[in-house]
Amino acid sequence: AEEETNLEKLGIDAIRSPQGFWQKLNARPTVHNGGLPRSAKHVLKISLPDPKLQFKVVRREAGLGSLGQLRFVAIGKWCGGFIAREAKAVVPSASVWMKGRVIHWQSHYERAIRSSVRSRDPYQRIVGTWLIRRLCPDSNPIDIDDLPKKRDEEILLKAMGSEAANVHSGSEPHGKRILKDLRRKNPDWLRNAAKAMAKAVEREWKEYQES
Repeated sequence: AEEETNLEKLGIDAIRSPQGFWQKLNARPTVHNGGLPRSAKHVLKISLPDPKLQFKVVRREAGLGSLGQLRFVAIGKWCGGFIAREAKAVVPSASVWMKGRVIHWQSHYERAIRSSVRSRDPYQRIVGTWLIRRLCPDSNPIDIDDLPKKRDEEILLKAMGSEAANVHSGSEPHGKRILKDLRRKNPDWLRNAAKAMAKAVEREWKEYQES
């Protein structure tokens, strides 16, 4: 795919340039054995289609919700094209720290991705303390900055909300209880709660700056 030159000429915004994706990923700094945890190297190796496949490992940063988490990407050639597998260190939910406990893994993550009401990514799984997933130009999240200037953000937000709901609705036995509770709520409950949360965050941020 990275050698294809006509995809962008189709005028389909959702198709990300394979050439640009792999060029950017391959340009990341290479990690040598001294900077690569043994456990990360192991899970990357077993995630590839052939354990004898030659690959290099690079560091990667992405998104705002995972800042500070270790990310390592194995890049290799398979059947004439690039393939990549990412190993991201998993961290516990913030609710764990709120309760005064400290752990170094997520006990519910694997169960959540397996029970979600949607087609599951067969490459995404938890191995030890690492989250493994496939990286490629046509399956990665689309950045907001990459979207066209003229867009219907209401449709975008609804799609994002639906995906989040699909994760929670598959968690038995809580899914049915969640749906039952939602039916009793006012249609504007989430908007109002989000506004209240935003005000609380801004207030606490100001208090933190002044302290």
